[in-house]
Amino acid sequence: MDKRNSKSGLADRIPGKVWLLLSFLAALLLWWVLSIIPATSRAFPNMFKVLGSISTMITRGVLWKDISSSLISVFSGYVLGFVIALPVAILMAWYKPVRFIIEPWIQFIRNIPPLAYVPLIVIAAGVGRKPQIIVITIACFLTMCVTIYQGVINVDETLIKAARVLGATDKDIFIRVIAPATLPFILTAIRLGASVALTTLIAAESTGATAGLGMRIRSLNNSFEPAPMLLYIIIIGILGITIEKLIKTAERRLTSWQEKREI
Repeated sequence: MDKRNSKSGLADRIPGKVWLLLSFLAALLLWWVLSIIPATSRAFPNMFKVLGSISTMITRGVLWKDISSSLISVFSGYVLGFVIALPVAILMAWYKPVRFIIEPWIQFIRNIPPLAYVPLIVIAAGVGRKPQIIVITIACFLTMCVTIYQGVINVDETLIKAARVLGATDKDIFIRVIAPATLPFILTAIRLGASVALTTLIAAESTGATAGLGMRIRSLNNSFEPAPMLLYIIIIGILGITIEKLIKTAERRLTSWQEKREI
């Protein structure tokens, strides 16, 4: 028997929940090791200190305020980014003049870290939540626009030509051909956009925010409190995984017709 197939069969026989548990235990073990090594123990306090910092931040009255503030900014920027990216990506893919004018600037801005243009946004929009939403919107727009655009231009040209021969208008082609074929790319863009929104949070909340997960991490860094700082980093990760799982669930239901390669 092929050793590779044997190993693959053994892995397949172990339930996914068991793999998840093993992965979690491995992470805890690594955390424990980092917490006892002198060189890393200050940056990675043990899990009991981190869990204990939950009550500390609640007592300060900032934990739930920070989470809600960040979620409002992330959700607002994320939705705005998608609403803008969808029509722009379709126009870029459908009309060459639009593509030739807009695409170079999208590629140009994509290579600039959000932290670089945050000061300009603060000057233009002031401090508070507004510049946070603008920064997240820009980051989400760039990622989702490129992903959706790739989906539209990859639609089989034969299907479009066949629809035109049958007398379909641009509207009919978009609704009956482009939209169904592009749906997996749109859902991928939605998932990537959610990740980008969270990873941009630190930059977005450097705009004079008075609350938020990113703002609090910087504040805790200044006061050198590694335990609550690590707690906030973990919270961002948990939010990211939760959002991704919800989107993947919706993706499976909406694209159940699509064949996917099993790994």
